[in-house]
Amino acid sequence: MSFLRHPRFILFWCARICSSFGYQAQSVAIGWRVYALTGSSLDLGLVGLAQFLPILVLTLAAGHAADRYDRRRIAAICQCAEALGGGILALGTFQGWLGVHGIFAVVVLLGAARAFESPTMSALMPSLVPPNMLSRASAWSTSANQTASIVGPAVGGIVYALGAPVPFLLAGTLFLSASCLISLVSPGERAQAAREPATLRSVFSGIAYIRGNPEILGAISLDLVAVLLGGATALLPIYAASILHTGPWGLGVLRASPAVGALSMSILLAWYPIRGGAGHKMFAAVGVFGLATILFGVSRSLPISVAALVLLGAADVVSVVIRFSLVQIRTPDSMRGRVSAVNMLFIGTSNQLGEFESGITAALLGAVPAVVVGGVATLGVALLWMRLFPALREVNALDR
Repeated sequence: MSFLRHPRFILFWCARICSSFGYQAQSVAIGWRVYALTGSSLDLGLVGLAQFLPILVLTLAAGHAADRYDRRRIAAICQCAEALGGGILALGTFQGWLGVHGIFAVVVLLGAARAFESPTMSALMPSLVPPNMLSRASAWSTSANQTASIVGPAVGGIVYALGAPVPFLLAGTLFLSASCLISLVSPGERAQAAREPATLRSVFSGIAYIRGNPEILGAISLDLVAVLLGGATALLPIYAASILHTGPWGLGVLRASPAVGALSMSILLAWYPIRGGAGHKMFAAVGVFGLATILFGVSRSLPISVAALVLLGAADVVSVVIRFSLVQIRTPDSMRGRVSAVNMLFIGTSNQLGEFESGITAALLGAVPAVVVGGVATLGVALLWMRLFPALREVNALDR
């Protein structure tokens, strides 16, 4: 592929692989270590909260920083901080002095670093490839995340068996490698951009920019609402145990299925990018996401459930690639950090609240009605958004 001849993007892609892989492997090891120390499911929930709160608090400031300073340096510093966190976890676990409260403190550090790294990397990527190759680059970047989400947790669990410090040491090494790789990316013209003064208005200007652009507002809000309503994956343990009557191995297969579909579709889109009718295809993908959710909800067969989840993951990636490409190409480079920060905040919030919504709905209605209602609501939202955001529906090409 022609853009793979761009060394800047290759370095970026390798850095993203290392960082995502390290994050996934380390997250599994942290959860296992906390549970080994406390035996408390509440503490496992607090690990997720400790990761999410820094993102909630710092993401808008991180987006502003990404528009004021050298994005390569911000990403490299964040990855060094994550490598430091991995080193502390490895050393403290090896020597036995790091307790659960110390782990929580490191998790907060890691969450703060991720809060700055994620929007910065998203804002950096469009400057590394020509505009007509952005959707392909987006698909390859998505494939890096999906590969890490499939392989990373498995590797983290396997190497944990070699010793509790090992996955933390591995993650720290991967984060350090990512930092070195991103530092090798040539700065380009963006490094010389003038800095906007830091004011409260400029920090929140990403929200104002999105509100003033119906295509971007429609794309981001559609993903937010669809993920919020279609959170079937949060109920997979119930389906595995009580509906499909399978064991832990079946739960593992169900959890991996959306990522398998997402990885397959991201590779397909990298080779065969979306050329036209992007708006209609995004709405169609959200519709398929809703239908796949309904199919999974009513299925009593493990193969059919797996197929529905694979389809769900594939449809989700189509929407993700179109949305990311659209947001980046329609946003000036001077605003990409702040707009990416708002986008990342919406994604993180919708994932967290989506799981909460699914749990509450399942408690009130039961697991099957909760999933089916979520799928039907997702279809309804797609139809409603087509009327509310006609400009988004008529978006044609992504790469100009």
